Amino acid sequence: MRAWGLRHRLGVLGGAAVLLATALGTLGTAGAGTATAADAPVETGYQNPVTALPPVSRPPTPHCTVTVMRNDFGNTISSPPYTGTVTPPESCPGPWTKVVLDWSGTVQGRQYDRLAGVWIGGAEVLRTSTPEPTADGISWHLEKDVSSYIPLLRTAQPLAVSLGNVVNSTYTGVYRMTLTLTYYQADRQHPAARTADQVLPLSSDPAGAGWYSLGPGQSAVKTVTLPRNLTGVQLEVYARGGGCDEQWFDSVPSDLAARYPDYLCGGGAYREVQVSVDGRPAGIAQPYPVVYSGGIVPTLWRPIPAVDQFVTQAYDLDLTPFAGELVDGKPHTFTLTPYGAADTWTVDGTLFLDTDHGAARTHGALSGDTLTLSPAVSTTETPVGGDTTEVRTTAQRDWQTSGWLQTSHGRVVSTVSQHAVYRNTDAVSSGGQRQRVAQQEYGATTVTTSHDTARGTGRGATRGAARPSVVRHAWSYPVTVDSDVPLYTDGDNYSLSATVSQGRVLVDSVRSGNRWLPTAVTDDRVDATGVLARTGGLTTAADGTDSEHYLGSTDTGDCYDRSITAAHGYVTADRLLRCDRHTLAAVATPSG
Repeated sequence: MRAWGLRHRLGVLGGAAVLLATALGTLGTAGAGTATAADAPVETGYQNPVTALPPVSRPPTPHCTVTVMRNDFGNTISSPPYTGTVTPPESCPGPWTKVVLDWSGTVQGRQYDRLAGVWIGGAEVLRTSTPEPTADGISWHLEKDVSSYIPLLRTAQPLAVSLGNVVNSTYTGVYRMTLTLTYYQADRQHPAARTADQVLPLSSDPAGAGWYSLGPGQSAVKTVTLPRNLTGVQLEVYARGGGCDEQWFDSVPSDLAARYPDYLCGGGAYREVQVSVDGRPAGIAQPYPVVYSGGIVPTLWRPIPAVDQFVTQAYDLDLTPFAGELVDGKPHTFTLTPYGAADTWTVDGTLFLDTDHGAARTHGALSGDTLTLSPAVSTTETPVGGDTTEVRTTAQRDWQTSGWLQTSHGRVVSTVSQHAVYRNTDAVSSGGQRQRVAQQEYGATTVTTSHDTARGTGRGATRGAARPSVVRHAWSYPVTVDSDVPLYTDGDNYSLSATVSQGRVLVDSVRSGNRWLPTAVTDDRVDATGVLARTGGLTTAADGTDSEHYLGSTDTGDCYDRSITAAHGYVTADRLLRCDRHTLAAVATPSG
């Protein structure tokens, strides 16, 4: 029996999180040493979850809030999703400058963390996971700007909400959830939100919970017909690993895992999300190393959640170079593949389509594609003294796609290029009971758009080339982990400890001459230590410290700097600091 199986039975991990004890997965200072359960206090509760992330701005315009779901998710693990209908409010008919989704819940008792998702019109608009409760109960809330889905929200759409939960004599927590949408009317100072012309889900169920549950070697495949006057194609992808891939970044080569099957998962540590169009490689996303609220040691995340734990960010891929191949009125197939998967991945996608308002048809072609679906991954295993094995895994991606379209505004050439780097070092010792993981994922995607305009007709026609527009999205996902399972006898006798650190740095920029001008910046860091132990069925240690520092831009472009620290399950300091664009400059400097 795996150590993660022990945690799963105890309910200290999540149902979404079927992890591994070595799934200490996301943070820590490698080599710093783990916390220990010896002499640790017994934490009996913790306050409601709190995060340093900036709130979603709320425009000061007339608005309407509609409760689209209020439901208790009890024993729903094998039940269909909650379904309903989302209808535009008569009192706020639009146009809207913003639409905000609010997700609120309470839970009491004993329960795993759970994966949850919300679909409107077949498009996944929210992916999240739940906190684990206390005996006295907790409540939490998150919010998300869903204005990009306004093309769907203008008309009545089916609603589906999935939250698979287990309730029995042992696991008693019922997730009591409320979902609302608030529609903010546009006015002169707050114009209508700029969105794609059409939102086209690639989900498996156009009216239900449409994510794909994929095993090793499997792909999500969807065939759709697109408008014949496309000018832009964007794809939003959700992807989270489960089981042994819940903390995929501390998985080891299968031969090493076979030596210590109680503690290690195999398959290696490298994963990427691949996208193909009609069988042609079209894009790659490096997945974020997500940790659920029960992951590694549950006391790590009380009350400050791990990065990406409550509001999962999707990955955006620009597929515009393929638009010229997609405007022929024929069905086209989009394929999403979690490359390297050694266990289940939950995957979904949505297309955001721009069309030519001056022409019924556009035409063009894909002119270049250097992307392959076989990354060059290097893995070495080296004995480094005692019973320690050091595993090093590296990979690098450099690729480009390019295509052109003839539109009513002239010829447009789009080029997408990406540079991505992956490095993972894992020191495995004590028969697999201890792991020290240090991982770096970073890179940048650059999109260049060139316009060749035509003026006049016949012999008097002239052509002109506008300066290309160049935008860049850079990311960095640093993670270190130091985790130990010094004792594991059975479900009543064990000891877990971990020190973890993780970050997410995102920088969006536009090219101006020889400079990059940042348009959006995020630097979100979480550091935590935690211990959990039982002896003879009694909890003998349960404690943790937790901190988060967010420095970045808000959705209005303002600088936001907040730091929260917590100990023993309760906030000890919460500071909101003054900052400005100069503060963001250091974070916004592109890397890679």
